[in-house]
Amino acid sequence: MDISRDILQYIHYNPLSSRDEIAKGISFEGSDATLKRAIANLVKIGDIIVNGKARATRYKLSDQSHLLMPLDLETYFSENIDERKVQTAFNYELITKQLPKVSIFSEDEKAHLRYLQSVFQKHLGEMSKNEYNKEMERLGIDLSWKSSQIEGNTYSLLETERLLRESKTANGKTQEEATMLLNHKYALRFILNNPDYLEHLSVSHIEDIHQLLTKGLSVDKGIRRRRIGVTGTNYHPLDNEHQIREAMQDTCNLINGKKDVFEKALLTLVLISYIQAFSDGNKRTARITSNAILIANGYCPLSFRSVDSIDYKKAMLIFYEQNNLFAFKQIFMEQFEFAVNEYF
Repeated sequence: MDISRDILQYIHYNPLSSRDEIAKGISFEGSDATLKRAIANLVKIGDIIVNGKARATRYKLSDQSHLLMPLDLETYFSENIDERKVQTAFNYELITKQLPKVSIFSEDEKAHLRYLQSVFQKHLGEMSKNEYNKEMERLGIDLSWKSSQIEGNTYSLLETERLLRESKTANGKTQEEATMLLNHKYALRFILNNPDYLEHLSVSHIEDIHQLLTKGLSVDKGIRRRRIGVTGTNYHPLDNEHQIREAMQDTCNLINGKKDVFEKALLTLVLISYIQAFSDGNKRTARITSNAILIANGYCPLSFRSVDSIDYKKAMLIFYEQNNLFAFKQIFMEQFEFAVNEYF
């Protein structure tokens, strides 16, 4: 039994709990002194914050712990959508108060990502322009395929390659599916032709990318003006256009204020999806915008080719419902390593 993990998970779902409530909630069978030491250690390292004194003492997670502690996804998703204890409303403090204070990557994680980036840069220095273009085209095909597959597109990778290279549509597929894939190609081409376009993130630039990705599809242009639901969750995004624009601007301010490019790219991925500013195409826009930030700063872009679509969706859902980044951070790091090793 991992006492610390169990304590953190219980407090995550039951903030401001007493020590007795924690003991009962995790079915702790050890001594009270052992539990007291475990809680004290979590307070010392900054995972838990103490509220009150003596009998009135209650415990809650720090922002760092709430956002980044590992949660048991298998147990979490074993409960159906209406049984899960979720935060159904948009968290106004997440972008303006919580995320600005946390370090998303540990020092070890930063060192590993920086090492991978150095490998990427070394390989780039050894490649001709033609070789680089070929690798970027291959990555773009994989990204177009996987990004569309996550959204339910049924084109195979080989069919996607044929469409993007030869403009030949697959038998039995809809025109909408082909358009979705081709739009990824055009959006990526725009970013590669304008590599510094998202060096500084703005709401209008995000809207431009969304428009490229949804051209020719039955998707409203611009920031939405009506309420939407998100499949698979009881989380309800903002439904007021003014508030949506404000959240998008706050997101741009947060990301532009971050010095670490990896943090910029990861936050772009999750927050554009979380806000759901558009009537459709939010996650596609998030993936392309995140890659645009990586490219603008000379970093390796991600194809997401090896990620399981269900794992991606679960990681996104747990961020919607719990504002927990751990699972999605793991996906981001794994996909960055995959891209460096696979393409360059």
